[in-house]
Amino acid sequence: MFGMIKNSLFGNTEETEYKLLSSETKDGVSFEVRRYDAFKYAAVSSEGRTFDQVTGELIRKLLMYIGGSNEQGEAMGTAAPTIITVYPRNDGVLSRRLVVGIRIPNGYQQSPPTPTDSAVRIEERPGMTVYALQFGGFAGESEYRAEALRLTRTLGETAPFQRKQYFCCSYDPPLKPYGRRNEVWFLQEEP
Repeated sequence: MFGMIKNSLFGNTEETEYKLLSSETKDGVSFEVRRYDAFKYAAVSSEGRTFDQVTGELIRKLLMYIGGSNEQGEAMGTAAPTIITVYPRNDGVLSRRLVVGIRIPNGYQQSPPTPTDSAVRIEERPGMTVYALQFGGFAGESEYRAEALRLTRTLGETAPFQRKQYFCCSYDPPLKPYGRRNEVWFLQEEP
């Protein structure tokens, strides 16, 4: 537990690099189109509980893993953002299924430490292009849903993005009191 706290508060935080394809403003809403490379992520998933009920628990599992609760005992530092994949229903309410992922820091991409918690898995995620909308404050399900709706309306019905899932991203440790950065990402459909 101490390793997780020390790692998240004092460890290195690598921000996931991306290529900015465009920065746009439409109807007063600013968003970016970004291209991310493929990376390995530590991920945990949940079904049956709501976003607000389970995200803290799942993020703690990942922080424990990258903080040294792995077979090699490696405190890896951390990478931002934490990405929560959600699956909205037709009415916009999030289903009770989600996946939380943290990118494995660069120094461990080739050979990530083996998780000791069987709920944590290492997965290779492909490169992706996203529409990203940034906002501040503490974000839970209602804030992410509101921003996703704002981005949906801004992009319009003809924009080529996946509507069956989107990503809720947080760049800050859970205890950071102000100046927080959150984003909603929509995965662009590849031609």
